[in-house]
Amino acid sequence: MTISSNPIVQLQPGAEEVLTAVAHQQFLTPQAYRLQLAAAHMLLIGGFDELICLDSLHFDPFPYQIKAAQAALRRFRGRGMLCDEVGLGKTIEAGLVIKEYRLRQMAERILILTPPGLVQQWREELAQKFGLDDFVTNSDDVFRAAGEEAWRKFPHVIASIAAARLTGTREIITSLTYDLVVIDEAHHLKNRSSVTWKFVNDLQKRFILMLTATPVENRLEELYNLITILKPGQLKTPQEFRRQFVVKGDPHSPKNRGLLRELMADVMIRHSRGQVNVKLPPRRAHTVRLALSPPEQKLYQEVSNFVRQVLSEGRDSGARKLTLGILQREIGSSATAVARTLHKLAAQPAWKSHKSRLLSLADDAVAMSDWAKADALLKILHSARQDKVLIFTHFQATLDALAERLTAEDIAFIPYHGGLTTAQKDEAIRRFENEGRVLLSTEAAGEGRNLQFCHLMVNFDLPWNPQRIEQRVGRIHRVGQTKQVEIFNLSAEGTIEDYLLHILDRKLNMFELVIGEMEMILGYLTQEQDFEEMLLEVWLHSADQTALETSMNELGDRLLAARETMRRVQAFDETLFGEDFAA
Repeated sequence: MTISSNPIVQLQPGAEEVLTAVAHQQFLTPQAYRLQLAAAHMLLIGGFDELICLDSLHFDPFPYQIKAAQAALRRFRGRGMLCDEVGLGKTIEAGLVIKEYRLRQMAERILILTPPGLVQQWREELAQKFGLDDFVTNSDDVFRAAGEEAWRKFPHVIASIAAARLTGTREIITSLTYDLVVIDEAHHLKNRSSVTWKFVNDLQKRFILMLTATPVENRLEELYNLITILKPGQLKTPQEFRRQFVVKGDPHSPKNRGLLRELMADVMIRHSRGQVNVKLPPRRAHTVRLALSPPEQKLYQEVSNFVRQVLSEGRDSGARKLTLGILQREIGSSATAVARTLHKLAAQPAWKSHKSRLLSLADDAVAMSDWAKADALLKILHSARQDKVLIFTHFQATLDALAERLTAEDIAFIPYHGGLTTAQKDEAIRRFENEGRVLLSTEAAGEGRNLQFCHLMVNFDLPWNPQRIEQRVGRIHRVGQTKQVEIFNLSAEGTIEDYLLHILDRKLNMFELVIGEMEMILGYLTQEQDFEEMLLEVWLHSADQTALETSMNELGDRLLAARETMRRVQAFDETLFGEDFAA
């Protein structure tokens, strides 16, 4: 083959080299071609007017989320606050920024700091929605095994801010230089005299994103403290800020609002629900409160007494306490689940002194033939007729036992659990959508799967972390749902789940909250301890039934107070910011 020199043919510069390469069959490998194509694409994009990450996502973000990410990248130059109203997806917007910087090779070392209860949620979101599965957390075994070097060794870390700011750890982290730092629930930085504010301010960071639905909670000076971390000097000194923007004698009231909004627009994005028009059908929760049979009640009480007894011995390490918590959750789910764990513990040297008791309890659990919760589930399935039903259980052993029960009742179902491959999970969801009626799932379906074609959900057992419950609900109560969502929560009288539902449903009206508000409420309740740890502490340390009921009610009252704080702050921020900061 020869290349024509016909003068009529007008070739672009470089075209002859391409034609020569084709003539000699000098082709790139598919991988090299894709890399070169991506590089050429990046060269064509002058700035962040187009996000190159959109083609590699595992979901479709809303237009307002894309605009927010573009504004953070282009207008804020990677240093800003994402302050959308609760439930609108600030995590999604931050994930878009992270993914974009990663693809453009502009951010190699990334640190994400969150409250303790959100660490795993962040990892799941980044992995499942953005394909960013190389983040480690500060609680991972591989991270802990590396000791102090872990912070230097791993470039992509998600950590509890409470753990990161500890003396010793703080010095290591602040000695490193990060390309990007993300702070979730950033309103916890409102006090610049706090250890947390000083720690974040001391971080060496090129880009920083701060996420909060409530940037101001009590005083306008809190806004100054947050913006000073992002852009020191943007609001001048504290004294100048107070003189220019705060009504004298009233730390809540702003003055010179126009100028203040101009300065804030350089660092803050905020969308309201009214602006983005995200509407969902109503949802309704049903508590199915049932009585355990006498043998079931006896086994539940004996396992609970064993858990309390071991704890009272005073030798409970963190690992042992975690195990006790699992036992307590399992007995609320099924005898099958607790039997497996009891047998495993009896075989371990660390539990040698309790071996006979463990084996006795395990034998009782194996022999248990009654299962009131499974009976209640069958009634729900029979009454649902042809509607699709999503059933959640926390434990694989319970799922296996339920699978046997459903099979015996000739009820067709599709199993879904963490032991399936990605392809098998995809096929299970496809079958559930197109031909199946019942999806029997562990928490795996609560992580990143969109099941809005189903509107009935059964919580066979309840996670003790309310955010996990909310995450389950979010699988079906999401954009695209056209029917009223019905949630059935099973609880047996006198169990810890029964008290939990009393607190969350009957006292707090959790299932009427906007998705995301529960997370905020828990943030106002405590920053240092997970809610499920608090729940277990109350359960284990109550001397009798009266003390238990009193302590549970006190915990519920604290949640109610946290909810009222959240609502007060939301109203204050709405008055202060309105709808002036949309992307």
